Amino acid sequence: MNIIDQVKETLVEEIKASIQQAQLAEDIPEIKIETPKDSSHGDFSTNIAMVLTKIAKRNPREIAQAIVDHLDASKAHVKQVDIAGPGFINFYLDHSYLTDIIPEAIEKGDQFGRVAERNGQKILLEYVSANPTGDLHIGHARNAAVGDTLANVLDAAGYDVTREYYVNDAGNQITKLAHSIEARYFEALGDSSHPMPEDGYHGKDIIAIGKDLAERQPELRELPDDERLKTFRQLGVDYEMEKLKKDLADFNTHFDNWFSETSLYENGDIDEALNKMRDLGYIYEADGATWLRTTDFDDDKDRVLIKKDGTYTYFLPDIAYHYDKIQRGNDILINLFGADHHGYINRIKASVQTFGVDSDRLEIQIMQLVRLMKNGEEVKMSKRTGNAITLREIMDEVGRDAARYFLTMRSADTHFDFDLELAKQQSQDNPLYYAQYAHARICSILKQAEEKGVAYDKDADFSLIQNDKAIELLKKVAEFEPTIESAAKHRAPHRITNYIQDLAAHFHRFYNAEKVITDDEAKTKALIGLIEAVRITLHNALNMVGVTAPESM
Repeated sequence: MNIIDQVKETLVEEIKASIQQAQLAEDIPEIKIETPKDSSHGDFSTNIAMVLTKIAKRNPREIAQAIVDHLDASKAHVKQVDIAGPGFINFYLDHSYLTDIIPEAIEKGDQFGRVAERNGQKILLEYVSANPTGDLHIGHARNAAVGDTLANVLDAAGYDVTREYYVNDAGNQITKLAHSIEARYFEALGDSSHPMPEDGYHGKDIIAIGKDLAERQPELRELPDDERLKTFRQLGVDYEMEKLKKDLADFNTHFDNWFSETSLYENGDIDEALNKMRDLGYIYEADGATWLRTTDFDDDKDRVLIKKDGTYTYFLPDIAYHYDKIQRGNDILINLFGADHHGYINRIKASVQTFGVDSDRLEIQIMQLVRLMKNGEEVKMSKRTGNAITLREIMDEVGRDAARYFLTMRSADTHFDFDLELAKQQSQDNPLYYAQYAHARICSILKQAEEKGVAYDKDADFSLIQNDKAIELLKKVAEFEPTIESAAKHRAPHRITNYIQDLAAHFHRFYNAEKVITDDEAKTKALIGLIEAVRITLHNALNMVGVTAPESM
């Protein structure tokens, strides 16, 4: 349990004890502790006096006074108590409990903020999963930034997280890719016998693959059509996946598993899932097709699994994939889907229920669209290629750190305007620059202190930290672990970037209010400890979002 929760729990227990001693109630209702928006109203507040009015049959202010009169202030870390309005009790704490966070943060270092014990719950997080038929674009970039940060958050909160990319290396799109490569291959050989299919892929990378294969392996033209096409399928997927993996690695996004759709066919997983659903009675035949009765589980209509011509719909391998995820022993499955997948949620949730799995174990987040903005106007197309702007181009334009940070700043289910010019600014208006500058500024102060022979001392007198801005900064450091827990619980990685902005703002306000290095060596040592704890917290939070914490700027 983090330090803030410990203090709140102690305060609740002492309020209960005072209610019992004042004989206000035998069965005490839940005591809710709130943090006032205005710090002048105390550190914590409770409305328990109003809640007890009917039980105690007394005026709420009288009840509040009775609670205060019987409160063991020292046990509850309370320095002062006020009764406000109709009976709110505001508690002003002795902040000595906060200074304990300084040696804790420094001792734990890059582990600070992480929960001490794993909770044993296994989460499989699937994200990006773009088709290997072209470059990653801005939508994939947001998916990657949010997914990777969420994985970091869940890991820090104690979950056993597996990061997975589902490689769509089967189906019509890959067949189309193979035919497109084949057309460019024969074109490079001066043979027009294999024209580009109408809906083929016309990108420069397909031309490059075809030309390269024509130069290195001209003998492929002699292969039977089906064997040659199979070869082009695999070569095309390998080429595109190598490119995708490099872009993602350069975006500081890494996966534990690259799960091949083709493996579902080769390993018999599709037949296994199909037979399981058939044995459980959810499959039926109609109009020459094979159907899954998803209407039993709140889907708006039943879904075709095998078409009249005997071919599988794309839904069937998706079901087999999710069945495989469950069979691997995962407790929770989280999918980050693109904005065009909203209508897919009910049917995929229904499919897992046919296996007797609670649909709540499958969580699906829809990633809303991102608009790239430059000088107040939307940028849709790449000047270089005339196509959608790629992840690589965004990284080249604003840098990896800014791209990741900006794409994680808003809740994934909201539309987001990405201001490319703002992301490049070196000013306090740029959220990332503002946060990274706070870290660099702390490093500069610590370096100055080191040059003066002043270093962190775990035995420093931290009670000398009295400035209001310093106390507020300490409170913000103490909120790091609860923020991680909250972000993990709500699957909301943007709460980490919000926290980073708040922490940086509190540090800058503290820096403007109090000089760290002075002739008062004892106080200087205490403040050195404070800002080192802040630096560690900022570093760990920025690292969680996948961006750097520079020591100078």
